[in-house]
Amino acid sequence: MSLPARERLLVIGAVVVPLLAWASAFLVIRALAGAFDPGSLTLGRLAVAALVLGGVQLARGGWVRPTRREWLLLGAFGISWFLIYNLALNAAEHELDAGTAALLVNVAPLIVALVAGGLLGEGFPRWLMVGAVVAFGGVALIGAATATGALSVTGVLLALLAAVTYAIAVLLQKPLLRRLPGLQMTFIGVAIGTIGSLPWAGPLIAQAGAASTAEAVGVVYLGVVPTAIAFLAWAYALRRMPAGRLITTTYLVPVIASAAAWPLLGEVPPPLALIGGLVCLVGVALTRLPDRALSRRPAPAATAAPRR
Repeated sequence: MSLPARERLLVIGAVVVPLLAWASAFLVIRALAGAFDPGSLTLGRLAVAALVLGGVQLARGGWVRPTRREWLLLGAFGISWFLIYNLALNAAEHELDAGTAALLVNVAPLIVALVAGGLLGEGFPRWLMVGAVVAFGGVALIGAATATGALSVTGVLLALLAAVTYAIAVLLQKPLLRRLPGLQMTFIGVAIGTIGSLPWAGPLIAQAGAASTAEAVGVVYLGVVPTAIAFLAWAYALRRMPAGRLITTTYLVPVIASAAAWPLLGEVPPPLALIGGLVCLVGVALTRLPDRALSRRPAPAATAAPRR
């Protein structure tokens, strides 16, 4: 189904915003690793996001009462993406550089594309699968180029755990968005994650008191931009795009993160990383081919439906 021009632009914006925000999150989490432990950073980030999203929800209204099945899905969504994902990613970035962590987390699109094709009935378009493989090859080149040394087994396993919970959460979002507003779904998920991270309230208070102003602002930034704003934009786009196609665009996150790390963290991307970025862009472009190709292909005369 083709979207009106204005809505198409909104969807494009709703895809771009999370990519930029999530790329920046890898850098900020890495920068805050010395000031906050994984649990306290998770609670701080989610508490800020819950306040922002709760305020917007109160201002807009429009609450839809979830069914029992939807509450179960919301619980799994909040625990997987907002609690376990954040804990695993924050811990991974205590062990790995931001570029390698972004690479490992981005095996999730391949998981989603495959599972969405089977369980959500989105199918397996040839160019979607080809583009996914090509794009992952690109981020693999980036990871090989930006790795700072021998990888920590613990860090790798934690980043892969983040990837799995990320993929599970995206798959849970799709059925929830059939009836629930994206704002409400995101707010409930963040609230569940916040409640789950309350055991780290004591460490958060102690570490926030010892943190610098810039470090405190970094926690607020993580809650407002990569969590509240980015997840709302993502939900808007996911309601209007196939899950497998949308999540494949997140292969651009390591590209953006590597480019931003150059001026911000003093990490100069080597030639191999630049080549990987180009390969990644080609892969994402390939995932956009099926609909265009099919839309130009005339229906065979023998299978055309008779007029009635």
